[in-house]
Parts: sequence; structure tokens; C-alpha cells
Amino acid sequence: MNKIIRTSLAGLLTSTFMTGAAFAADTHPETGEALADDQTFIYRLGDEHTSVDPQVVEDTYGAEIVRDLFEGLMNQDEDGNLVPGVATGYEANDTKDVYTFTLRDDAKWSNGDPVTAGDFVFAWKRAVDPELSSPYAWFMELMSIENAADIIAGNAPIDDLGVKAIDDKTLEVRLSAPLPYFPQMTTHSTTFPAPQKVVEEFGDAWTKPENIVSNGAYVWTEHLPQERSTRERNEMYWDNDNTILDKVVTLVINDENVALTRYLAGELDRTEIPAGQFPRLSQEHPTEAISFPRLCNYYYTFNMTEDGPEAFKDPNVRQALSLAVDRDIITEKVMAGGQPPAYTFAPEATAGFTVPAVEMASMSQAEQDELAKELLAEAGYGPDNPLSFEMVYNTNEDHKKVAVAVSQMWKQKLGVQVELANMEWKVFLEERGNQNFDLARGAWCGDYNEASTFLDLLQSDSGYNDGKFANARVDELLAEAKTSDDPAPLYTEVERIIAQETPVIPIYHYAGVYMMDSDVGNWPVNNVEQNWYSKNLYKLAD
Repeated sequence: MNKIIRTSLAGLLTSTFMTGAAFAADTHPETGEALADDQTFIYRLGDEHTSVDPQVVEDTYGAEIVRDLFEGLMNQDEDGNLVPGVATGYEANDTKDVYTFTLRDDAKWSNGDPVTAGDFVFAWKRAVDPELSSPYAWFMELMSIENAADIIAGNAPIDDLGVKAIDDKTLEVRLSAPLPYFPQMTTHSTTFPAPQKVVEEFGDAWTKPENIVSNGAYVWTEHLPQERSTRERNEMYWDNDNTILDKVVTLVINDENVALTRYLAGELDRTEIPAGQFPRLSQEHPTEAISFPRLCNYYYTFNMTEDGPEAFKDPNVRQALSLAVDRDIITEKVMAGGQPPAYTFAPEATAGFTVPAVEMASMSQAEQDELAKELLAEAGYGPDNPLSFEMVYNTNEDHKKVAVAVSQMWKQKLGVQVELANMEWKVFLEERGNQNFDLARGAWCGDYNEASTFLDLLQSDSGYNDGKFANARVDELLAEAKTSDDPAPLYTEVERIIAQETPVIPIYHYAGVYMMDSDVGNWPVNNVEQNWYSKNLYKLAD
């Protein structure tokens, strides 16, 4: 797509959407900025999204689309604060184990039907239904919703879930224990409503553009797998009059360098900056190259199951491999986009979380390397018996660069022999989830801004504990943290156990490193979760 085609699209958009738009005016109603005639936002996806079904989607790309197509009880503003969504607000009882949400009267589905409390009840029961086998069913259990754990395990009927429609506009949620950050968790896509009659009519095909009914600011109008998708203004959305962007287009471009070339040619409004190129691009395009903290981590996870490599059952081996990774080289030379090195699992950007001191972080790299050699030798590995294993990552040039750098560090310092393998995204998720790996790349972006969103991944029964690490003390600490008035000391102890046991190797914590067209207004750089909503964006006139 080029600038000429984008201009022609603008004419189509104007004729299609002007009747429902409050912004036929030339300027932004609050800032006074001049607005572009073409309110189309085009951005790159690195791979095909997993789904646009709120109860099925499990990747960041898909969640970005779902936040536009559907709206949950609460949203976030540009700073990550809670703001009303379908719910105008909520109340909690004195013991904070019952939450009551009041739904707005003007919330509608894209077919004109009202959005009701029953739509949330249906969706939440769907999420815990063993028959659906939602990859995020564990999130509903994490929310402490009454009976969720037993339902997911198949030990209780779905109707026992602690969620009830008092009436069409009142939703009651009962928790098994108080959870102070429960409202924040309702911004997650798994908790979004689903249209029961549409789901039941079309089954798995209900999310196809020709079938889907949604309640967000946009509707799903086009999907060409591994190529392009389109979402356009939902005329039925309760806040449509305050929405400016008319159309959002995603282009699947696996190669980040190709995506950068297409961005510079004017075909994209946003794309990720390839590893190592931020310093150059920030000089050449100072108003477009941006970097800001994100609530995400990047790590490698060991397969610690019975069928996993025998070597990885020894914590000395795992710790030796972690020690030998020079994180400064990865962050400063390979990535070079403002990513901080990681010695803990939860990032410093996490709200209310102080990164605890762990021994490795206070050591020089030379000291780390020497200890790594000693630990590996104690485990019985050396020149006469080299450690060897396979490391897998999903297909992406940046992941390849990091994997190559890390494997070379292990080879040069420890004589370790690593075979690298890459997989297409969906295959990678399946293989990693089924423990068909030795060492695998992992990354996690917080589902809510609290340390447990990261640390719970290493709880024994977590659905995303891909390495199957199990530690009774970690489980005990995480359970205690959920009802503690001050969970910080508990999280500190969990981090120190992780550093000692090394079920994962933290590499770095993410930064949002983008080329962003300076014509894009209101990108939420201060929202570390990067829960962005197209309805809050706009395109400025050149």
C-alpha cells in the first residue's frame, strides 16, 4: 500500500463514516490540533494473531485487536489508570469479596442489541468451561472468582461460578478471598463480554468478519490470514461521537527490517525498530523514533519436567547458564533500544514493586563467568563432557540475534553446545505449552500492573508455567500475597528463590521501541501496560 492508495481510501472512509462522526470538523475538540482528512491508522504485526475471541486470544497482537472490537467493564486511560468501560463504576462490600458493577444504559452490540450483565455472565462462564479449554482459564482462577478453580478442574458445574446478573444493568461478582486489585483485572480481554446467541449460532466461526457481533468502538470487517486485517468504526458504540479514527489496518510483516523499509516509504504509521537500530534512527528521525518503559520481561525457560533434559534438573547447571549471560551486551549492543538488563522476573516498572537485591546483580561479569565455570564443573560438565541442548524461539530476527549472542557466550565461556531452532508463532506456542523443548524463549507482558502478574507464572499450577517449575514455598508465598496488606516482602522472597533455583533466565525488561509517525496523536507512552485503544488516537494534518 502506498500514499496514493491511502488517499483513495480516505475518500471511501469519508463517504462511509461521516454520518456517524462528530469530527467532520478540521480540529481536535480538546487540543485544537488540525486533524487529517484521512483518519486511518496502519500498523505492523510481526505474526498472525491467535484469535479475536475474547475468551480464546492469548497473544499481545490479538489482545490489541480485541480491545478495539470488544469493551470490558473497565478501561485504562493514557497513564494506565482505571476509567469506565461498559461499567460506569463499581462498589465493594466491607470485606472486599463481593464487587457490584453498574452497567451503562447506552452500551450496545454492533447489531443494536443492548449489552447486559448476562453477556458478562455468559462470557465468564465460557472462560472457565473445560469444554472451551481457554488458554486463559487460569486467569479467572487468579481473579479469585468463587468456584472458578473447581469448575476449571472439572469438579463443579459451570453455573456455580461466582458471577450473577442481578438485573440487566447490575453484575455481581463473588470472590473466594479479598483481592485488592480485582477491578484492575477487568481490563483484560478474557473478562470481556460475548454475544451468546451469535456464539451459539456460528460456533467456532462466530468471529469471522461476516458473523461477528461486538460491542467495542470498532467492528471486524476484513481478515486475510498472514496478510491483513481491518477494523472500522462501530456506529452502535456508546461513545462513537467522541471517536476520531475511522479505520485501523494491520499488516502482517514477519521481517522487522522489511517493515522498517515499508514504514520509511510511508506505508505504515507504526512499526517496531529492529534490534540495534534505535541509536541511528533516533538521530535520523528524532520526532519518530521513540523508546519508553514497558511492563514486559524477556527470558528463557528450562524444561524441568521428567522428560526434560537430565542436566536441567540440576540447579547448578541452570544457574551457571544464567550467570554466563552478559546482559549488558544484550541490552547495549544487540538490542540498543533502552531495554534494562534483568536479574529479576518482575520489571522495575511494576507498580508498588521495588526490585530486590539479588547476588548476581552485584557481581561483575568476570565474577559471574568464573562462578559459572565452577558450578558447571561441579555438575560434571566440561571439555570432556560438554553440555549440549536445543534452544527454541519463535521466528523473528530480533529473537534470533539474542539467541545467537547468548549461545555464543555459553560456547566461548563454558564450552556449551547449543542447537538453535525457530518456529512459527502458533506452532511455537503449542510446542512450548506441551513441554516439547529443552530451553525456550519466553516473554510476558503484565495482564495488570502488580508483581503477581509475573510471579504467578512460576506458581506450580499456572497455565503458563511452561517449564513446570514447582516449589512449595513459592506457591505458599504467592497464595499469602493475594490477601496480604503488604505483599512486597513476600514478592521479594519469591524473587530470591527464583534467583537461587533459576527455573528461568531473565535477560532484559522491555521498552516500547517504535518508529511512530509524528502524525499519530495521543499514543499512551506513559501506560507501561500499553493497553492502547484506537478510539483514543487520531491522525494530525501534515
